[in-house]
Amino acid sequence: MINWLEDNWQILSSGYADDSITNALWKTIKLHYTSKNRHYHNLSHIHNMLHQLEDIKMEIEDLDSLKFAIWFHDIIYKSTNKDNEEQSAVFAENALKSLNFDNFRIKKVKKLIISTKKHELVLVENYDNAYLLDLDLSILGTDWETYNVYIQNIRKEYKIYPNILYKPGRKKVLMHFLERDSLFFTERFKTKFENQARENLKKEIEML
Repeated sequence: MINWLEDNWQILSSGYADDSITNALWKTIKLHYTSKNRHYHNLSHIHNMLHQLEDIKMEIEDLDSLKFAIWFHDIIYKSTNKDNEEQSAVFAENALKSLNFDNFRIKKVKKLIISTKKHELVLVENYDNAYLLDLDLSILGTDWETYNVYIQNIRKEYKIYPNILYKPGRKKVLMHFLERDSLFFTERFKTKFENQARENLKKEIEML
C-alpha cells in the first residue's frame, strides 16, 4: 500500500515541481499520516479514497485538485482540535505553493478541504466536491465487519475522552447524519452505500 501511495503521489506532484520538493513533501505527508495517534485517519484512509477515485475519475472536472484535497484533507488531525480542517487547508496551501500549483486552484483545494468539516457542499458548479465528501464517508456504507473495525479505530483516536463524554458526542454526530435526506451527494454513492450506511449508523447508536 505504501509503495502504491508513494507512486501515486509522485505521479500527481511531479508535473509541478522537481523531485527534491516532491520527495520532501512525501516524507512530510507520510510522517503526519503514520503518527501513533492515527488509527483511522491514516494512510489507509487516503488509500481507500484514492483507490475508489480510480473508478470515477472520468467524472471529475479538476482531477489534480481533487487528488490534492484528498491527500491533505486530514494532514492535521488531533481529536482535541476544533480546527483540523482549517489547519489542513493552510498546510495544503503552503505545500501547493511549493509545488507552483496555480493560485486559483489552491483556493479551490482549500475550499474542498474545509467542506469536510461539516460535510456540506461549498463548490456546486460540478461534482468534484460531492465526490470528495462521498469518498470520505464511504466507510459508513461498508459491511458491518468493516464498519465495526472503523468505529473501534475512531474510539482509539478519541481515547483521551471517557465514555461519559465520548458516547453522547458520537451519538450526536451519528444522529446528525441520519437526519439528513441523504448521507451521500452523488447518485453513484447513494445507490452503492446509502441503505447500508443508515443500517450501520442505527446499529452503532443502539450499541452506544
